[in-house]
Amino acid sequence: MTSYAGLDVKEKQSGTSVKGKPKISKRGNKYLRKSLHMPALGAISHDERFKAIFARLVARHGIKMKAVVAIQRKLLELMYTLYKKQEKYDKNYFNNNTGEHDTEDGKKE
Repeated sequence: MTSYAGLDVKEKQSGTSVKGKPKISKRGNKYLRKSLHMPALGAISHDERFKAIFARLVARHGIKMKAVVAIQRKLLELMYTLYKKQEKYDKNYFNNNTGEHDTEDGKKE
């Protein structure tokens, strides 16, 4: 699905002498990439998990757009997985799988 959207990584390499920086291929559906941009920005500003991933990537590379594209790819993979499993998004999924559960008042059990 990521290669269909053009969000897969393309490495430029020729033998041992030429090694370019890896980039996204952009050979996929540009409309799909374009439609993932705003949801990625919304996920970064409203979901703590994506906000942490964004901050970590910006700290590592210093390029905000590169981090936004990484979030786009993560969102696309998440949507595809949820569609295939016929499940709804649960933002407490990781807490639920570790044995912790949120109560109605927001405390951990």
